[in-house]
Amino acid sequence: MNYQIIIPAHNEEQFIGLTLDSLVNQTVLPSKVIVVDDNSTDTTSEIVKSYIDKHSYISLVNKNSEAIHLPGSKVIQAFHEGEKHIDDNYDIIVKVDADLIFPANYFETIINHFKSDDSIGMVGGFAYIEKDEKWILENLTDKDHIRGAFKAYRKTTFKQIGGLKPAMGWDTVDELLCKFYYWKVVTDTSLHVKHLKPTGANYNKASRYKQGEAFYSLGYGFMITVIASLKLALKKKKPLLFLDYIKGFWKAKSSNKDLLVTKEQATFIRKYRWQKMKEKILK
Repeated sequence: MNYQIIIPAHNEEQFIGLTLDSLVNQTVLPSKVIVVDDNSTDTTSEIVKSYIDKHSYISLVNKNSEAIHLPGSKVIQAFHEGEKHIDDNYDIIVKVDADLIFPANYFETIINHFKSDDSIGMVGGFAYIEKDEKWILENLTDKDHIRGAFKAYRKTTFKQIGGLKPAMGWDTVDELLCKFYYWKVVTDTSLHVKHLKPTGANYNKASRYKQGEAFYSLGYGFMITVIASLKLALKKKKPLLFLDYIKGFWKAKSSNKDLLVTKEQATFIRKYRWQKMKEKILK
């Protein structure tokens, strides 16, 4: 199966070379790797160009946007810029962050999953971070969720869910819409991806309310938002974030912020979330 990769990048000179090294050493190579340099002020572009000289399937796209790094919107706007430069001759499209190291068999394994079942719409591994000179699981999400840092989509699935939404919550709504359209989401515990930069490292203070706004935009409703906010704040070991998330939810609700989903999809999402919570309680 033919896969194409888009990498949004902003000031990634420290890591982009390591990411590209791991991609050019895959057992099954991508047909395209498009790096979108989003207004970098360092040597990101120069590093990417050095790889283009050796690998014809790698290309560079320049995008100028504001330097502020709000979660969700900036990275997906850069991804959308990259989409303009792919062709339609692909089976799998992949969104990749610029601070990752993939195992050599990563995409061969991803392809095998897609080949094994035509109803599989998304596949991914797990993120590992370095702590005390050991690589440990970056345990911020449930084991059935694919991290936004490395999302692989079947072409048909990607088009049916409407691509990626330029807002925080994009990497949750994509999976929920997969469920809505009866696609399977597969995670593979054998695939350990080294995540070189902690999640949220570049987020500014204003972004702390964005998670609550995202819960609202996903159509969660207040009670599911309370539970999801508490769970996430505790996983991050920052309980006071719970209050920021709830404030963000009410801020979005009071301003009548647009949802990322239709009313029908929001109803499905709430039902699905309650069902998942009941299953965990009954385990």
